[in-house]
Amino acid sequence: MIVVTGGAGFIGSAVVWGLNQKGINDIIVVDHLGETDKWRNLLSLKFSDYLDRDDFLPGLLNGEFSEVKGIIHLGAITDTTERDSKKLLTYNFEYSKSLALWCNEYKKRMVYASSAATYGDGKEGFGDNDEGIFKLRPLNLYGFSKQLFDIWAYRQGLLKQMAGLKYFNVFGPNEYHKGEMRSMVHKAFGQIKATGRVKLFKSHVPEYSDGGQLRDFIYVKDVVEMTIWLYQNKEVNGLFNVGTGKARSFADLVNAVFFAMNLEPKVDYVDMPELIRDQYQYYTQAQMEKIRKAGYSRKTTSLEEAVKDYVQNYLVKEEPHLK
Repeated sequence: MIVVTGGAGFIGSAVVWGLNQKGINDIIVVDHLGETDKWRNLLSLKFSDYLDRDDFLPGLLNGEFSEVKGIIHLGAITDTTERDSKKLLTYNFEYSKSLALWCNEYKKRMVYASSAATYGDGKEGFGDNDEGIFKLRPLNLYGFSKQLFDIWAYRQGLLKQMAGLKYFNVFGPNEYHKGEMRSMVHKAFGQIKATGRVKLFKSHVPEYSDGGQLRDFIYVKDVVEMTIWLYQNKEVNGLFNVGTGKARSFADLVNAVFFAMNLEPKVDYVDMPELIRDQYQYYTQAQMEKIRKAGYSRKTTSLEEAVKDYVQNYLVKEEPHLK
């Protein structure tokens, strides 16, 4: 039996879908549905049980889930604008520590979501070597909460027996419920349908043109493959980037959406809110050598092909869930 925390969320439900595709259905989904619509992500999935995050952990620590073989821990507070430090540290740090200690005690596999947000402004690069984490300076409280756990796991020696995944800019089906945290692909599609145009942030630094800000955009289907591969290869441990290794501009991204909709690009550039200007990353690009050297050989989908699949097979058809 596999536990997937955050299993109703964007990446978590996609991982459950990916496990189902491989014939694995003996899964416990752990999440906190709250007042969101992410419960809809579970409708077509196969799993053994669902538990709220606050009910699962006490039961786990009391010995109720001895049949669990491993945990894919993707549950977290992922809002990069969240200001409640107690909430972030409770669920992104303390909760993760409890799961890691349990897995260590009972020799269970654990793969967990770190974050590319730990890289901050990128001045220290985007290398995923374990020892480099002490140099990183996240730009927001969310990134800090993830950084804390990476450092704790390293100091405890636990990174030698589990894998931490630094997801870059993920987009694809099952993200519809994320509100402002949705990918730019989803937002652009909605703007184009409503107005025929897309709004992008202007650049506020001279090194980048408007729309020229760069990100490592990765399709959720590729994320699923890497995540499950790392879970299944128990000898592969430490921190790993999950990206494409190729930075692309926001202009490239929205142009791909227009082209997938068979429309000519029409883009308006607007000022970036002052609230996020000091926390804004102008460039991210995952270094992917580590996971490749570990044996992962599957190619990632190109930006254009990924956007085309997402737009034409999901968004246009108003089918937001993986199939």
